[in-house]
Amino acid sequence: MIEPYKKKALIAVKKSASLSVKIQQMIDDEKYCMDILQQIKSAQGLLNSAFELTLESHLETCGRHAFASEKKSEHKKMIDEIMRAFKAKK
Repeated sequence: MIEPYKKKALIAVKKSASLSVKIQQMIDDEKYCMDILQQIKSAQGLLNSAFELTLESHLETCGRHAFASEKKSEHKKMIDEIMRAFKAKK
């Protein structure tokens, strides 16, 4: 993973991990459901951000290399990787 994507993705993942601990505590403490849902949505947003940054970094490096290749098999491999990433996201 390359900069600036690496630093930003790492920050988002760390914030999400911290938020997950907070969410667990809120559930244990039986906090108001809507407050818990709001925090879960925030954690999802952070992970979505990390996903997008990681994908962009991958496309800037491996993707650029694969599509610059004259080998159609490299193009197909990259397309398959991207498709798997988005199927996993759902």
